[in-house]
Amino acid sequence: MNLTNYHSHCTFCDGRAPLEAFIVEAIAQGFTSYGISSHAPLPFSTHWSMDWDQMPDYLQEARLLQQKYAGQIELYIGLEIDYLNEESHPGITRFRELPLDYRIGSVHMLYDDRGEVVDIDVSSEAFRKIVDTRFGGDLDRVIRLYYERLLRMIALGGFDVVGHADKMHYNANCYRPGLLDEPWYDALMNNYFKEIARYGYMVEINTKALYLLETFFPNERYFCLLKELGIRVQVNSDAHFPEKINSGRREALSALWQAGYREVMELHDGKWVAMPILL
Repeated sequence: MNLTNYHSHCTFCDGRAPLEAFIVEAIAQGFTSYGISSHAPLPFSTHWSMDWDQMPDYLQEARLLQQKYAGQIELYIGLEIDYLNEESHPGITRFRELPLDYRIGSVHMLYDDRGEVVDIDVSSEAFRKIVDTRFGGDLDRVIRLYYERLLRMIALGGFDVVGHADKMHYNANCYRPGLLDEPWYDALMNNYFKEIARYGYMVEINTKALYLLETFFPNERYFCLLKELGIRVQVNSDAHFPEKINSGRREALSALWQAGYREVMELHDGKWVAMPILL
């Protein structure tokens, strides 16, 4: 059943178990290919991202585990790299020079009205407070800022996969129910996915929130559009716990099949290849 996963976080960032624990679990569940993707360093320290002085240990441990479990599973080493600004994004030289197998590009943070960085990847209640206190209650502006940064990240490049492509949609729709059906938002999303297609990036179907929030990222309503645009997809669980590496996979593959997809992207022998969806 296409047992692969390329988005997971270990204790080098905000994951809740050592890197090896995820690999052991993946082997136990019969995974053929697995990737770890800790949150990349930022210009400042956070509780959820790596610091640069951890990078040598991260890379060394991953390479040692590749050797240890060779023949049992294909293990790949990646990073989830944020677009923050023009000096910190997946395309900068420092990230490009790292010996990684793949890179996920994501946006988790915006600059507020005071020019301060604010993390918007939070609960719906915390998101509401951020919009009201840091952006004057202007939800539309927050949404536009978010997708402007994603589009800039796409233009600058330096990554392979767009991470949780529309993660804001859940919180924004909680703030204003019905948002996803508003014509301006629909047009914004269509333009966004067209740009992803134009640049040729893959999009992950992120299943992390499926059982808790009953949604994928991107939202399932866009799966047919992704197929129409020829966007290649993969299914990732964004796991922070080893036992959740396979969470939501069957449902995501089934939803992709219903949207017309017959293949998903997997890493094998060091290359991205299209593999038939097996339900």
